[in-house]
Amino acid sequence: MKARVIIAVATSLLLSSVADAAEIKVLASAAIRDAYLELLPQFEKATGNKVTAEWSGSPDIQKRIAAGEAADVVILGNSGTEELIRQGKLMPGSRANFAKSGAGIAVREGAPKPDISSADAVKKAVLAAKSVAYSAGASGAYIVSMFQKMGIADEVKAKTATVKPGEPVGAVVARGEAEIGFHQISELMPVKGIQYLGPLPPEIQNVTVFSGGVHSGTKEPDAATTLVRFLTSPAAMTIITKHHLEPG
Repeated sequence: MKARVIIAVATSLLLSSVADAAEIKVLASAAIRDAYLELLPQFEKATGNKVTAEWSGSPDIQKRIAAGEAADVVILGNSGTEELIRQGKLMPGSRANFAKSGAGIAVREGAPKPDISSADAVKKAVLAAKSVAYSAGASGAYIVSMFQKMGIADEVKAKTATVKPGEPVGAVVARGEAEIGFHQISELMPVKGIQYLGPLPPEIQNVTVFSGGVHSGTKEPDAATTLVRFLTSPAAMTIITKHHLEPG
């Protein structure tokens, strides 16, 4: 309750003088979904604006925006943001960091827990698993490169389970389609039917920064800018950290 009051006060301080309620479309990484499902209704209540959000993996978001899909606010992995800026798809000066998350590991609930205390232990766990899953988003791209550096990319490729853009890796593991799964910590923690083993060891950990901004083609620049300011306010960080993310 206290957090909601703080959020409401913070939002009132951020409001632009918009006469009519706006409809804002957000296209964002699924890594921040749970936190934003709590934050966005608070923004709507405080402003009267309506927010529609779609969630996917960062590569898919980048591809869709580059192809001309309409949106008002775009949030994805940092490398995708930089590319959209180069393409002129984000309004100058609107770029912001929203949150960040490291990658974690999970197995199916009730399954034996492999050792993941070191890079070598993770390598052995992956080689021992009959099937492996990683996301179609920003963390998945890193995991692929990690396997390449470990020299096990070919072995893993032959037993990789399919994960759709925006689909939680944990759900694939919970269904038994993969023995071990790698995903953003914020996306593993809410999934039922899995055992979260912990983050990647420090020597191979990778933290993804989720950034973005106002789409250059938005028809609601004031409302979209207000939303960005709200989502990056100190008060919003209380909700961000609650959902296993770190402030951006």
